[in-house]
Amino acid sequence: MVEFAKNLANFAAASGKKHVVLLSSLDFGKWQKIDMSSGPQIYYLSSINPDGRDDNCEQLGWKRLQEYNPAQRCWKYLSTLAEGNTMLESNLPFEDELEDEDYYPSLPFAALFSCLKAKGLKVTCLLCYCSEGDNIQDAFHLAEAACRLLGLNPNAFPGNGSGGWVIPFSWHTVYGPPPDMSIF
Repeated sequence: MVEFAKNLANFAAASGKKHVVLLSSLDFGKWQKIDMSSGPQIYYLSSINPDGRDDNCEQLGWKRLQEYNPAQRCWKYLSTLAEGNTMLESNLPFEDELEDEDYYPSLPFAALFSCLKAKGLKVTCLLCYCSEGDNIQDAFHLAEAACRLLGLNPNAFPGNGSGGWVIPFSWHTVYGPPPDMSIF
């Protein structure tokens, strides 16, 4: 995962990108503070400040991922790997010994965040807790958040004349075709 993240970071830097926005889901079972009164919530992590904070994201009403702690051992180790230090740390736990604080740095978005940040790119992760099942609405929620962050109007996208998102064809059959109603 870290090698993939390094390759992607190298590509982004070589392509002249200045800001990378990562969209990712998080396991709903790990959500600590549930507040569904305002609907699905977006969490973020930014490379602008060492603690992951970004005033722009806060103004958009999003909360910083509380579990991000750059001083925590796994986040520090991930940063060390991203910066090119390949020495393995012997006091890190094995995968079956991971503690709750090790969960987030073990996810793909964390490797991408760390490697892009190590390349000096501005990185903003937009994160949404999702349960198993049909997460199409969660995907739309993240896409809309990315548009808000970047100041884009999704209705102005080419091919989006209907005013809604263009759903990829593969999503129409994610859960199989609808049942044959003639059997009822």
